[in-house]
Amino acid sequence: MDVSVVVTLLNEEGSVDELHRRIAASLDGRDWEAIFVDDGSTDDTYARLRALHESDPRVRVVRFKRNFGQHPAMHAGLARARGARIVTMDGDLQNEPEDIPKLLAVLDRADVASGRRIARRDSPGRTLPSRFINGLLRRFTGVSISDFGCAFNGYRREAIEPMLGAIGRQKFTKALVLSSGVSVEEVDVSHAAAASGSRYSPLRLVRLALHVVAGFWPQPVQWIGVTLGLLCSLAAAALGIYGVAYWIVHSNFPGPLFAGAGIVLVLGIQGFVLALIGESLGRIQRDVEGRPLYTIEEEL
Repeated sequence: MDVSVVVTLLNEEGSVDELHRRIAASLDGRDWEAIFVDDGSTDDTYARLRALHESDPRVRVVRFKRNFGQHPAMHAGLARARGARIVTMDGDLQNEPEDIPKLLAVLDRADVASGRRIARRDSPGRTLPSRFINGLLRRFTGVSISDFGCAFNGYRREAIEPMLGAIGRQKFTKALVLSSGVSVEEVDVSHAAAASGSRYSPLRLVRLALHVVAGFWPQPVQWIGVTLGLLCSLAAAALGIYGVAYWIVHSNFPGPLFAGAGIVLVLGIQGFVLALIGESLGRIQRDVEGRPLYTIEEEL
């Protein structure tokens, strides 16, 4: 098969039919399939997908028993894709299926066609943390692309297969694939505003940043511990010098104030380090337990 389109969905009953129609139109004349992964939707998404499967044999459907997350859903689709070229996308119509041929054209000369969202329609509360996380991923993977968070991408099959064991357990599928050394070219793709708003809360974005640090940065605890230790030592020394100077000039050193500020600073540092350790330990626990990434209720 030429092309597999992997689509992850969660409560997208209103977009399923239009999404299928536009995918079919963009791939007209090609040998293609679409794999829709329902990540535990609680609305009528699966009923719509079943109807599509019955009317179009190119549509395949995987339904999870509950919501496991976008990246396990992506793994379920990629593991079942039969195409020589694979396109991944979300099912909320923020990605425009009409851009699929642009991604496929790039795969004639590169292993990965990396979607780059232009005129992005997200709030500053979503885009600013995204820029920070993109900067972390560029630093840790050594790959200079601008948009690691875009789920609308194209892959040659041989770029995906060696990484299937880690995809899903590791967020940022694109970063994981690119870290293996495959060739990549960025493609400008359209981006629409999410009809239901972003599902990324501030807490989820913080957890995502911790996942990036724990997953892509070798020995993060050691590096952060050394860096923060040096910074705190320098800050303590500067504060001590200032305190001595203030004491000499004013004969009244404000010890309790600076002591309180120092305690708060130390507690903040400890909290960040403990959060990072917790993320690392959580990853180790999941690997040791060997729990499945997801459980499937039905497959069409």
